[in-house]
Amino acid sequence: MTRMPYRHLAAAAVLATALATTACGSSGDSGASSTTTSTTSSTTSSAAAVSGTVTVFAAASLKEAFTTLGTQFESAHPGTKVVFNFGPSSGLATSIVGGAPADVFASASQKNMDQVTAASLATNPTPFVSNVMEIAVPAANPAHIDSVDDLAKAGVKVALCQAQVPCGTVAAKVFSNAKLTVKPVSQEVDVKSVLTKVSLGEVDAGVVYVTDVRTAGDKVKGIEIPSDVNASTTYPIVTLTKAPNAAAAAAFTAYVLSADGQAVLTADGFAKP
Repeated sequence: MTRMPYRHLAAAAVLATALATTACGSSGDSGASSTTTSTTSSTTSSAAAVSGTVTVFAAASLKEAFTTLGTQFESAHPGTKVVFNFGPSSGLATSIVGGAPADVFASASQKNMDQVTAASLATNPTPFVSNVMEIAVPAANPAHIDSVDDLAKAGVKVALCQAQVPCGTVAAKVFSNAKLTVKPVSQEVDVKSVLTKVSLGEVDAGVVYVTDVRTAGDKVKGIEIPSDVNASTTYPIVTLTKAPNAAAAAAFTAYVLSADGQAVLTADGFAKP
């Protein structure tokens, strides 16, 4: 056998070392690539987390409960901010159909929600609470209102919601059930406006939701309406199809429907749908 000259052996050794180093380098690059991919994935996941502003259009009667829910939601999802537009469900529905930017709609009636779904701006709204009516009178009850029948008496000044607003529609059902004709001296844009008239003593009575009487505290006195003539409404909620912040909107809707959300609503006097 012919022996390889020393200089050739040295060259071969250098070549082998270079190949080994290249192989190790390739293995190291693969690990770095894997780390980069993992980091990118983590960053993407973080970016996809719930954040930003959630604009919620909600019935006026939900103001106190939803304000609490908004604060709790922001605490549970750092980086979010919930902005509310409270008002009559009929007016809110009209605004949404007219193009007002909103992420979530919580209506005090299915009828107003139907306006939004008919315009293909929402699908599959979920009923989440219900509410019944109660008579609210000034704390001193100067007109001595004791029952729903008293609202039909001559000289009694009554404030109601406008007919197209859910609280006005449900109050009309109460009067129909009780076979009463009540002529209001004032028809307000929403239930909170009726409550204000009562608390200021501008009227003798108003028909509002039981939840509104509760949240008003000692500003007004509540007169219960018998269950055989009382009427109720069911509230649906939905994430709007054109929600500017769809992820946060879905998260807020889910929070309202969660056990924590329902606990807040129950504490404010709302019942199950």
